[in-house]
Amino acid sequence: MTEAIFVSIAVLLRIVTNPLANVYQKQLALKGINTLFINFLTYFALSVLCGILLFFSHRPEPGSDFWIYAIMGGLAGALGNNFLIKALQRGDLSVLGPVNAYKSVVGIIVGILLLSEIPDVWGISGILLIIWGSYFVLETTDERFTWKLFKNPAIQFRIWAMILTAVEAVFVKKVILASSTFLAFAGWCIFGAFFSFLLLSVYRVRLKKEIHNAVNRIYLGKFALLVACVGTMQYTTNYVLEHMPVGYALSLFQLSIIVSIFLGYKFFREKEIRKKIVGSVIMLAGSVLIILIKN
Repeated sequence: MTEAIFVSIAVLLRIVTNPLANVYQKQLALKGINTLFINFLTYFALSVLCGILLFFSHRPEPGSDFWIYAIMGGLAGALGNNFLIKALQRGDLSVLGPVNAYKSVVGIIVGILLLSEIPDVWGISGILLIIWGSYFVLETTDERFTWKLFKNPAIQFRIWAMILTAVEAVFVKKVILASSTFLAFAGWCIFGAFFSFLLLSVYRVRLKKEIHNAVNRIYLGKFALLVACVGTMQYTTNYVLEHMPVGYALSLFQLSIIVSIFLGYKFFREKEIRKKIVGSVIMLAGSVLIILIKN
């Protein structure tokens, strides 16, 4: 009973903090802060905190599986989060949030190609519901629900972010099974910081210039809120994944769609909210149908 309460609280915190972190990411990106720098500073601040906690704690030495999956998860997370911030910089939060419901469809397609898992009538019904719901949401974009939509950079970035974060969730689950919730969180932060720093180097981002820019414009408070939201989001994600199958967890996390739409209207005055809510509810039904029937 107690465990169920803690899991429920963790799910609720994850549902709220994920879209709230997206708001801060979008606000900072719109202020001209480099998206790679936003990504790196978030990971770096969390990795410093984890490093301090690890220094003063006595924890068992993790095995080889931990390092392999932590490195792979860190790489997928760093790339996925960077694509997500780029998407938020260019697109509406109330559109990009619901697009994440396509994770279930991606999972089915991967299952068909790699595992020969052919969906039954319920799985196909779930896919159709997601596509139908996305029609209402994507019709609010300039390109409407057409193939031209996939030429939209924001949609392209969001799709890549969705795929990479779905892969990341699997690696995080593997790391948790090989260690613990906290060590998986620390690995996510530290390796995420490492790979996001490599991205800064690859794209030759001037780190001193970005730090100076952030400090001069007094964005440190906004960064602190972002770090708090991302840290809470990822730790609660790990806790839920430890106590629940990945499929169920990803399904429950889709409830953040509604929060994304509300925050998009509240902070950025995004339009056609009613149509987006209708579409999102339909997509949620499809996502839940796929996951529940599959499991």
